[in-house]
This record gives sequence, structure tokens and C-alpha cells, in this order.
Amino acid sequence: MKVDILAFAAHPDDIELSASGTLMNQIKLGHKVAIVDLTQGELGSRGTIETRYTEAEAANNIMGITTRVNLKMPDGFFENSKENKLKIIEIIRHFQPSVILANAVSDRHPDHGRGSQLVREAIFLSGLIKIETTFNGESQLPWRPKSTYFYIQDRYITPDFIVDISDVVNQKIEAIKAYKTQFFNPDLKAPLTPISGEDFFDFLKGRWKEYGRTIGVEYGEGFTVERTPGIKDLTALT
Repeated sequence: MKVDILAFAAHPDDIELSASGTLMNQIKLGHKVAIVDLTQGELGSRGTIETRYTEAEAANNIMGITTRVNLKMPDGFFENSKENKLKIIEIIRHFQPSVILANAVSDRHPDHGRGSQLVREAIFLSGLIKIETTFNGESQLPWRPKSTYFYIQDRYITPDFIVDISDVVNQKIEAIKAYKTQFFNPDLKAPLTPISGEDFFDFLKGRWKEYGRTIGVEYGEGFTVERTPGIKDLTALT
């Protein structure tokens, strides 16, 4: 079940909000992509575990994601523990990705930064031969991706690189709106949250426009890196 890109998220909808444009670009280029949600988002003020799964499936269909896994760690309370690292190591070794995307290194929601660090440490450990894991009863080989990138979420972080998502921005908005209980819905009687107001999409589009303007396009998604990327051809950079 090898994929080219494995995208981790602390909660369902993290990917849609912050990296779905990039993933859709890669899928259109023929790359295989899978998503791994660490939690079921059960502490969200709006919706339920059941609606989150239904919404995630709808978002998958919009994005073109065929494989999505939920590790069912406790929302808000998962720890950077050996047990959780091993869960992530097993997933990495199963999918054997070339690239991993993970949560913002620091953000308003503490799960985001903690999830980012958890995935980062698990990636390193996944390459160690003396850590033994199994998946569906079969022994796994060590695996470490070539690159790890961290998407940017609620709080602004200066990106190390920006991906042009202008061609898929409307599709990205549809994927976000698939989470009908989480975002603006005048017909839904539920508590107001920082992301449920009608103006939240103005904020999102403003952020994407800001990143896009930086690289001379209409819309962009920003990422930070742990290791400086290398290139051979200067003309490949825009």
C-alpha cells in the first residue's frame, strides 16, 4: 500500500483547511496520497464523531482521496508517548511515503503543535532497524520519508515555501464546506466557535491570497520545513 504522500492531521478537517489544495495538485499529477487523522475530533463544540466521519468521507470524494485512516487517539488529550509513536511508525512503514505532511509546528490549538512533534519524532524512529513493528500480523521493515513538511494553520507563520493552488481553490472550499457541522450553516443550531462564523471564509481566502501574492499567483498554501530542501536547477524555482 505504498503512497507518494502521507498527510497527518490532529483532527479531521485540518488537512482540508491547510493543505488540501496542495494534495489535490499532487493527485492531478498522478501521485498517490493518503490521509491519517490522529483523533476523531470528538471534543469539537459542533457535530459528533459520526458526523465527522460522514463529513470526512464527503471531503475525500471532493479531493480525490481514496485512503484515509483514523488512529482514534483521544482528542485534546493524546500524548507524545511510546504507544502513540509506535502507532504512527506502523502507519509510516505500511504506506512507505516519499513525503510526509504534518500539522503546524505551533498553533492556537495545542493538539496541532503536539501532533506535529509526535509525527516528527515518529518519523525519525521509523527509520531505526531495532524498532520492531507489525501490521496485520506481518513484520515491517524500517522506513523514513525523503522529506517532511509542516502546513500552516490558524496562526500566521512565515512559510519556507508556497504552493500555487489557484487552479483548485474552489475545490478546496468545497472540501472544507463538506464539514457542514463545523463551519457556517445558518440552519444549524449549535454553539458559535472561532471557525463557524460566515466571515471565517473571508479570513481563509485572505490568507491564501497573501501567500499567493508572495509568489505572484492568485492563491497559495504555505509550508515550513525541518531540513532545507535542495535543488539542482535554479530555473525550477518560481
